[in-house]
Amino acid sequence: MLLAALVMLTAPALAEEGLTSGLSQDYLQITSTFAGSELTVFGDVENPAGQETRDIVVVVRGPDALMTVRRKDRIAGLWINNARAKMWLPAYYFVTATRPLGDIAEGETLRRYELGLNDLRADVTASDGDARPYIASLVRAQKRAGLYIQADSAVEMQSATLFRVHVPIPAAVPRGSYTVEVYLFRDGDVVAAQSTPFYVDQAGFERRVFEFAHTKPFTYGVFTVLMAVALGWASMFLFRNRV
Repeated sequence: MLLAALVMLTAPALAEEGLTSGLSQDYLQITSTFAGSELTVFGDVENPAGQETRDIVVVVRGPDALMTVRRKDRIAGLWINNARAKMWLPAYYFVTATRPLGDIAEGETLRRYELGLNDLRADVTASDGDARPYIASLVRAQKRAGLYIQADSAVEMQSATLFRVHVPIPAAVPRGSYTVEVYLFRDGDVVAAQSTPFYVDQAGFERRVFEFAHTKPFTYGVFTVLMAVALGWASMFLFRNRV
């Protein structure tokens, strides 16, 4: 009985440090009036061990998209597209942590988990020359568009173990499957991680039009042309009567 009591007392101390996280919603609907939204990521550190430095890193990755970057060169006095690169990268990327990423882990660890805009790995399918300048240019463009965000120290610690993050979802966010990754770092190493999916999709009339265009492209094209002709004819008829 004494041995059993000792085991029960020491079991919590021997439990591994873990992580539990959740989302405020797992499905985001896009309508014609969609002007952006916000996703809340929350969680708790289970069985916190010791007094070592503990950090939370949250990453949101959108669906991978094949992107093309073109370089303009001056030829015969004109600026024209001369070189290009094609690569796969997340269409949306958001990362934040309890502290600046460089203070949490070494560069090799950040690159391994692709934590930070400078550590994103692109799957380059074609490139005229070194692909690195094209990747950097694309990251800057996505950042200006509000689709790539790195927010230092935006993880809100509600207590010693509870945390919360507000993730902005811009109006231009693409539809598809997204992944929320939460990492628990201790003294520069990942000790726990959790991944949760959520989805962005069109709803209502916009969804029906999208599905119609993709399931019956020929019929959709014919219908679009006929509708344009009808609208043009109606406009001409109305303006002619007014004159």
